[in-house]
Amino acid sequence: MTPPPPRSRTGGHLVGAYGLLALTALLYLAFALALPDTFPTQDTIDSILSNQSIPAILALAAMVPIVTGAFDLSIGYGLGLAHVMVLWLVVEEGWPWPLACLAVLAGGLAVGVVNGVVVEFGRIDSFIATLGTGSMMYAVTGWITDGSRIVPGPQGLPPALTDLYNSSFLGLPVPAFYVLALAAVLWLVLERLPLGRYLYVVGSNPRAADLVGIPTRRYTVYAFAASGLIVGFAGVLLAAQQQIGNPSVGLDYLLPAFVGALLGSTAIKPGRPNALGTVVAVAVLAVGLTGIGQLGAEFWTVPLFNGGTLLIAVGLAGYAARRRLRGGGTARDTPAAPPPPSPAPESETSPP
Repeated sequence: MTPPPPRSRTGGHLVGAYGLLALTALLYLAFALALPDTFPTQDTIDSILSNQSIPAILALAAMVPIVTGAFDLSIGYGLGLAHVMVLWLVVEEGWPWPLACLAVLAGGLAVGVVNGVVVEFGRIDSFIATLGTGSMMYAVTGWITDGSRIVPGPQGLPPALTDLYNSSFLGLPVPAFYVLALAAVLWLVLERLPLGRYLYVVGSNPRAADLVGIPTRRYTVYAFAASGLIVGFAGVLLAAQQQIGNPSVGLDYLLPAFVGALLGSTAIKPGRPNALGTVVAVAVLAVGLTGIGQLGAEFWTVPLFNGGTLLIAVGLAGYAARRRLRGGGTARDTPAAPPPPSPAPESETSPP
């Protein structure tokens, strides 16, 4: 009979899994006490849920390739291109907004596939490959906009398009429900379906995945394709929010996205990227940045906060992964890989 785990180990696991969630509550309480007239209000909650929805979606997009051990640095450039394309197709080309949004989603999916093919079949490091493709997307953005903004006419954008971001549901901003729905889908895929098990195995040990018959290249391309599709969706929401095509706005979201994705790997499932942990990490960043802003901090505190948090996130993620390996967490926490496909029977006409 297996002895029960020591209480200290169980307590440490709980702290590691839910410590970031507790930190979110403590930060909210601290800012509520420091700013009782402005912070603990419905307006602040609505502002957090609305303004942080696109960073949260982009963080989830960054998280998916990280599951396979790759990094997609093109997501910021892709976000800028996607939201500019929506406005260009609607404003300049006169497309119906649903068709323009579908075209951008398809384009995001195609860009993700290209990234995956370049990384896996071109054998180029994901940092370099996605930085190169991202720079090319930035060039396309500049070419479409001619370096200037795309501004709708006096009639503005179709109300149905702007309502994708500006409407509310059950008294809360509707973008918050997009984040919850996307996180739920990714949690289901990664934690409960064989596809997610394959992706985790590819990320944890690609050589072992090859040995058991998992097509690592194919599943890495799947991860990049999902990331590109999510980035396209974030671009549609950004177009509905901004209502002006700004060719450089996407780069502002790159660092917060990776902070959320990496910091999220230290929560809920410490030591590995996961959707729920990413949402919790974005919540910590949102509460912290909102509280700092209401305290009257200077503008430069935002990049300082993001950069410092990124360093802390990388360090904590590495520590959590090492601690999980030392404690034998791989066997407990990582879903078992599906059995390898059985070899095809030998044909009588096979060559000797």
